[in-house]
Amino acid sequence: MERERLDREVIALRVARELQDGDVVNLGIGIPTLCSQFVPEGRTVIYHSESGVLGYGPLAEPGDEDIDLTNAGGQFLARNPGMSFFHSADAFSMIRGGHIDVAVLGAFQVSARGDLANWMLPQRGIGNVGGAMDLAAGARRIIVAMEHADRDGNPKIVNECSFPLTGTGCVSLIVTDIAVVEVTSDGLVLREVAPGWEAQDVQAQTEPALIVSADLTEMAL
Repeated sequence: MERERLDREVIALRVARELQDGDVVNLGIGIPTLCSQFVPEGRTVIYHSESGVLGYGPLAEPGDEDIDLTNAGGQFLARNPGMSFFHSADAFSMIRGGHIDVAVLGAFQVSARGDLANWMLPQRGIGNVGGAMDLAAGARRIIVAMEHADRDGNPKIVNECSFPLTGTGCVSLIVTDIAVVEVTSDGLVLREVAPGWEAQDVQAQTEPALIVSADLTEMAL
């Protein structure tokens, strides 16, 4: 029986639960951009963009779009009181200076050691680095938000990345449409599974061997 996978918004919702009060957070293209819709209740999360924005709000409502205020994916954003605008060079200085607490990034592959490949698909022969390499090196914590498998059903959590690397050993947590996996020095620890999924189901779609947490739970959404 085909088990139901979580949709992109639910993945983003689960990632947003990891964001702590006062965190400065950068959101990458794709699923990560949706996290700004789900600021945890009672917490203030300060969203940063390489385009030169700090403290922006959720996605803009229809009719309130501002062509000069977009996220990494080109989606229009809502304004927040106190938000600020500055040169892109200053935005990158914040990243390189270690001032980003969390970066949420998409990925084509994540290795068993937490290596990240997210900027090029070799079969297409093109890629887009953007700020990903700076974030992989400069952010204090990297969370990957992605589907567990690619369009052909191949695992995206692999023993070794076969795609060009964005960063080595930089990923600390992976949230997918079927599981939450923590990257540790001992290996990949399966912390949570999507409703209706079991540990062996997730393992069947993951190349490296998973360490099943003694406290394995269903994703709390």
